[in-house]
Order: sequence, then structure tokens, then C-alpha cells
Amino acid sequence: MTASLPLPPVLLEGLRQLLGERLSTSPAVCEHHGRDESIFAPMPPAAVAFARHTDEVLAIVNLCREHRVPLVPYGAGSSLEGHTLATRGGVTLNLQQMDQLVAVHDEDQTATVQPGVTRKALNAALRDKGLFFPIDPGADATIGGMCATRASGTNAVRYGTMRENVVNLTVITPDGQLVKTARRARKSAAGYDLTRLFVGSEGTLGVVVEATVKLHPLPESILAAVCAFPSIDAAVQAVVQTIQVGVPIARCEFVDRVAIRALNGYSKTGLPEQPHLFFEFHGSEAGVREQVELVQAIAGELGGESFQWAHTPEERTRLWEARHNVYFAALQLRPGSRSVVTDVCVPISQLADCVNQTAQDLAQSGLIAPIVGHVGDGNFHVQMLVDGDSEHEVAQAEALNARLVARALAMDGTCTGEHGIGLHKQGFLLDELGEAPVALMRQIKHAMDPHNLMNPGKIFAF
Repeated sequence: MTASLPLPPVLLEGLRQLLGERLSTSPAVCEHHGRDESIFAPMPPAAVAFARHTDEVLAIVNLCREHRVPLVPYGAGSSLEGHTLATRGGVTLNLQQMDQLVAVHDEDQTATVQPGVTRKALNAALRDKGLFFPIDPGADATIGGMCATRASGTNAVRYGTMRENVVNLTVITPDGQLVKTARRARKSAAGYDLTRLFVGSEGTLGVVVEATVKLHPLPESILAAVCAFPSIDAAVQAVVQTIQVGVPIARCEFVDRVAIRALNGYSKTGLPEQPHLFFEFHGSEAGVREQVELVQAIAGELGGESFQWAHTPEERTRLWEARHNVYFAALQLRPGSRSVVTDVCVPISQLADCVNQTAQDLAQSGLIAPIVGHVGDGNFHVQMLVDGDSEHEVAQAEALNARLVARALAMDGTCTGEHGIGLHKQGFLLDELGEAPVALMRQIKHAMDPHNLMNPGKIFAF
């Protein structure tokens, strides 16, 4: 564990006066905030500040700037690429207690929330209004964190990502300015798109203290299903054909046979150990029937069989909870292991080749490495299980990761569809975009945060 430099006593005193017991320097609390599910060694902050109000966040930002101390915004801590690790110590700003639903505008189909509101809490509050928030990254992430990482998830093929579903943000910038990026109108041509600047900035340009997001009507009819395929290629080809014929599918998730084995042991799903697709269909009853018939026909031509249907909300919840539990289920395939997790996204026409080549590469490695993905939009994930104390295995996994990214970039894809850059993918960002675009990002960062205090070390080297 990397030791964190002590904070200036005058800063500690100022934070204590502001927060009282909601400022913690406990080693256990700091260590908890300095680790995540990535392969990196823990990097704890020197203190953790738990804010409840925007005014407190503003005061904390100003105190840290005054004393040139790094500040790391923190939501649920569910990111996978080292986003919230305190690379230079300093203060971690935990926003989970800023969890109020500010307003719901039913007729406009928007909700304004504080950053600590989780996606599940938001949807629970919307249940009686006939609306829902569709972005579903799996973990019960906070809305602020989802804005920072440009999250997406299982519904992205139908409803888009956070990029398409954030109307505006209120952000505290590194110089202590309270900035609202837009009004609540569904579109605007007024100046630079500041909302999109902050969505995906991974906490390096400011702290989100409020977000207005788009809501969607609950569909009249929802039907989910899982279907087994004889091979990876058959399953992925079924996805490609489904998208290409224009079926407006809401969810389309791929799970390979290794992941199915993990799910059967962890979630007691009892599925045959073959590649599977998990589907969900939204629409009117007639529209859903039409979607189902088309997808069943496509799947049947490619050897898809044993459709298992989930009609009730309880059945659908069990099905999707099993899919979301793949990460933890996979860890049970090798108890005591650590995960090297990665994701890429490619154009849908390249998806089958990319997944097949990756599966062959993984099979030759000898590592246990399930493949799952939101393949309806070309995005898939690999979870490589390694002995965290084995330099050879960690290096082997990183080499596999590098080959996967190179493969995706050669197909005009991206090094990350939804995980973000964090600490782990900085070199790949240069490979993907080149020097000039990354230099422009650095210029923006330097202009807004000249002392490199806001979540330093993430996305690129300053």
C-alpha cells in the first residue's frame, strides 16, 4: 500500500471545522477509499471528506486549492480502471450522502438529482410515475459517478449512454466556480457543449454536485429471454443480424460458456454450458410479439435453441441479476484470484471477428477469462483471473489486454466502450487518438486546473 503524505495542519483544521465527524483520517476508511477492483496496489488518501451540501463541496474545493492539495471525487467506488485511487494522496471527497432527489418533471420526462443518488434509488422513486432511468451499468453506481465515467450498460443499444441522457450538470470547477452547463430544454445550440465536456471527464475537470437526466416511459410490454447457441460465432452473428434488420431490441447481452459455468455455480441458473444471449424486448404487446418472432427466426437459423422466457417482473429481475453478477461469479472460478478487466467496442460489422479472435487468444493463454458484453452496440468485456502476486500472470493478462485493444483499434473501434481510461488505459488513449487530440485534452485540463489538483493522474499524464 502506498503511503499518503500528511495534510497541512491548517487544512485539516479547516476541514474539521466544516465537517466535524464527517472528516475521517482513519487508516481503515482511507484504505477503503484507496482501493478498487482493478489490479493496482492501494493508493489511499490522507483523509476522506463526506459532504452533504453543495456549499460544503465548494468550501472543500477552495480549501484544497488554497493549500495545493489533490482532491479525488468519489461516488460508489464501482469503477474498474483505477479512477478513484489517490495517486498523490490528498483528500477523497465522498459524495454518497448527497443523495436527494431534487425534482421530477413528469411531463418533461426529466429528473434533477444530487450526485450521490444511485440508479436503483432513482428508479425506485420513479416507479409510480410510469417513468424510468435506463442507464444500467450493472453496479448500483451513483449518478454523479456515471456522469463522470460516461457510463452505459445493458440498455445502451436502445436508450443510449450517459452522453445522450444527461440534460445538464451543475459542477464546481477547480477554481471554485459553480457552473451550470445548460438549461433544461431538450436541445440547445448556445455556445460550447459544456455538458458533454464534463460527461466522461472522470473527475479531472470538476465535481458534479447536481445532474438533470432524461427519463423514459415504462414500456407497455416487457419480455426477457435467454437462448443458447452452439458457438460464439453463431451467437454474435445472431446479434449482428438482429441489429442490421432493425429490430429495436432493448437489451442484447452475450455470455460465453466460461461465464455461464460461473453463473451456474454462483446464481444457480442451470443453463447449458454454451454461449448464450440474454435478450429484452420493450414496446407494445404487438410490437414485442413482432420483435420476438424476428429474433427467434434469426436465432433458429444460427442454431439458437432452448429459449427460456421471463414474463413477470420477478423473473426478469432474477435473469438480469444473474447477468450482472457475472463479475463476482467469475471470481469463484479461481478463489483468491484478482481480476484484470478490460473492455473494447467495435463497429457492429467487425464484432464477430473481434470476439472470435479474442476467444482464440484467451484459449491459447491458459488463463480463466470469461467474455461477456453489451454486444448490441459492439461492446464486450474480458475478465482475466490472475494470481495477484504472480508478476508473470499479471504481465500475461496485460499482454492479452494490449493485443485485444490493438485488435479493436485495427477494426476502427475504441480501447474502451464504457470503463473509461482512468490509470489503466492511458497508453491506449494515445494509440487510439494520437498525440494532437490528447495534447488538446491536456490544454483543457491545464486551463481549468493549472495546479493539477482535481483527480490527478487520470486519463493522461499532466
